[in-house]
Amino acid sequence: MRLDKLLAHSGFGTRKEVKDLIKKGYVTVNDIVIKKDKTQIDIEKDVVKVYDEVIVYEEFVYYMLNKPGGYVSATEDNIYPTVVELIDDYYRNDLFPVGRLDVDTEGLLLMTNDGVLAHQLTSPKYHCPKVYYAKIKGVVTQEDVDLFRQGITIDNDYVCKSAQLNILSTNENSSEIEVTIYEGKFHQVKKMFLAVGKEVIYLKRIRMKDLFLDKNLKLGEFRRLTYEELDRLKG
Repeated sequence: MRLDKLLAHSGFGTRKEVKDLIKKGYVTVNDIVIKKDKTQIDIEKDVVKVYDEVIVYEEFVYYMLNKPGGYVSATEDNIYPTVVELIDDYYRNDLFPVGRLDVDTEGLLLMTNDGVLAHQLTSPKYHCPKVYYAKIKGVVTQEDVDLFRQGITIDNDYVCKSAQLNILSTNENSSEIEVTIYEGKFHQVKKMFLAVGKEVIYLKRIRMKDLFLDKNLKLGEFRRLTYEELDRLKG
């Protein structure tokens, strides 16, 4: 693995920041100062240090992204920019989004290269809760709450698993709600509200399992998960 890629994988910054560290002589390999960022490293044998701190290669990485609208939850697309492009500076070419958010949906998106965890968070058999905040065109009622709990039918004959609908506020022609679902069907939340004669006009995911969207992350920003957050996701 290239030295600059190893440092980027280990969280030492963007492409430019990593190259600057190397050029300034802050990086050693087997106690020898290395100033060429393309130097090849054997991650199992070589001892790499930054500021005299030994670097341990991370096989898996986990990022929380506050997804903006206009990006697709995919690794490549012929029409829209993808969410992986938002963290391209970090050299990770093996990252993928866990689950999908529609192109116009915002909010919490986990980016990782850990396929096992991704499967556990997205497979219906694990019943992973996903919580969304939405603005609705139409007045959401207690009857809708009951229907969501019973299981809304979408796509003609598919009955969704029981969902928890919480009405936050309503006025004459619109509502604000939170809804918890345990699946990830295509356009599911939007289709569920269409089934009760209402339209989702804004949608944002705010939680997945026990991982909450960091309110300090602006749209398009991301950060690594803390150890505590990762433990909760895996628990």
